[in-house]
Amino acid sequence: MGSQRKKIAIIGGDGIGPSVTHEAKLLLEVYRDKAGLPLDLWELDLGADRFLRDGVTFPKEIQIAVQRECAAVLLGALGDPRVPGMEHARDILFGMRFGFDLYANVRPVKALSDRLVPLKGRGAKDVDIVVFRENTEGVYVGMGGQFKRGTPDEVAINEDLNTRKGVERIVRAAFEYAKRTGRKRVCMADKSNAMRHAHELWLRVFDEVRREYPEIESRHLYVDALCLLVIQDPTQFEVLVMNNLFGDIVTDLGAALQGGLGMAASANVHASDPGRVALFEPVHGSAPPLAGKDIANPFAALLTVGMMLTYLGWPDEERRIERVVAAAIEEKACTVDVGGTLGTRAAAAWVRERVAREL
Repeated sequence: MGSQRKKIAIIGGDGIGPSVTHEAKLLLEVYRDKAGLPLDLWELDLGADRFLRDGVTFPKEIQIAVQRECAAVLLGALGDPRVPGMEHARDILFGMRFGFDLYANVRPVKALSDRLVPLKGRGAKDVDIVVFRENTEGVYVGMGGQFKRGTPDEVAINEDLNTRKGVERIVRAAFEYAKRTGRKRVCMADKSNAMRHAHELWLRVFDEVRREYPEIESRHLYVDALCLLVIQDPTQFEVLVMNNLFGDIVTDLGAALQGGLGMAASANVHASDPGRVALFEPVHGSAPPLAGKDIANPFAALLTVGMMLTYLGWPDEERRIERVVAAAIEEKACTVDVGGTLGTRAAAAWVRERVAREL
């Protein structure tokens, strides 16, 4: 990517978001100051606090500036019980996912330590899957409505929107990723036996696209069968691709194989245009009950920084961060949820100091 400056917008968000994002920012500062990576960090005051203070969610001028000037966005997590309608979260998250057309939500399901894998007789080497989740369609578009609300005759409808273009580009992104990274297997999961119209489209498009990649073994499964098989034998899967809802569910199932949501990173990208701003966020939510207690696992946020550095052109650094986080887990220099005794700040500092020493 050369040495031109990369501007990164940072949104701490709500709940545990600000604390884990702060640790991620400190790691980025190590890369900027110690390794000399040309990073400019731009902190944005957006989230529930800002919304409750002055009603601002995601101002148009900020959205435009992020789109024009930034290479990437780092987002903590959104969601606060004081905003039950989630207006701010929807505007910020969907404003970027839909607004920047970040159609590929890429979620690695990778275990970094044998002791984090809950499956009998399985270890870290058995869990290395990347899930491509369609990010701009499906039931998440919010089409539908309620009729006779609050009465015994109430009707509630949510529409599952699937387009030829949307399905084709996410399926292609999965195959292209497999090809680029030397992975040999792509599996598409749907529910075409029950959702005949919408998912028959997925099946048909998958069938067409996979013919262009004869060197990659392709497979179709119903999503319920996939959930069974991932637990029985995760080694049979390398790249998975599926719609918005199923991708959301399957990656939480996957997170259980890697030590919980505190270990799960993700990227939201426009896969066919690497010059476009991309959004990086840990998979975990804002977990309001844990906020301010210094107990949230910062590793998902640090691993997300690794994904971002690969996207910006420094893939060796993602491998370094993974290796150091694995060492932290091994030495139990981690939070309680993954078997350690450290708080958020101390666990992140252990990783940061080790990375700084290596640099």
